[in-house]
Amino acid sequence: MRPILPSLKERNRYIVYEVKERKGFDLVKSKIEDSISKFFGDFESAKANILILDDFKDNKGIIKTNAKYVDKVKVALMLMKDPVVEAVGVSGTIKKARLNFMGG
Repeated sequence: MRPILPSLKERNRYIVYEVKERKGFDLVKSKIEDSISKFFGDFESAKANILILDDFKDNKGIIKTNAKYVDKVKVALMLMKDPVVEAVGVSGTIKKARLNFMGG
């Protein structure tokens, strides 16, 4: 079996988000998952390939998603009421996301 060509691979983006209130990671993660599931539905959530990474410090975290769904994931984050979550930035690599938006 031949490997997949690089041009056919799905591209990922890393969205750095900031929680405006002091909340625990487990609560924030479940609320984000609920919001995304409610906004996208099960099928679109699977196509968006969303993964909330465990890298959470100083009320900032990272969400990995498909490059085609970045804007929709940002909208799902904006629709959250409790806790209030804001998208800080988007990066193509996890290293640059940590360096540029999470302070190192």
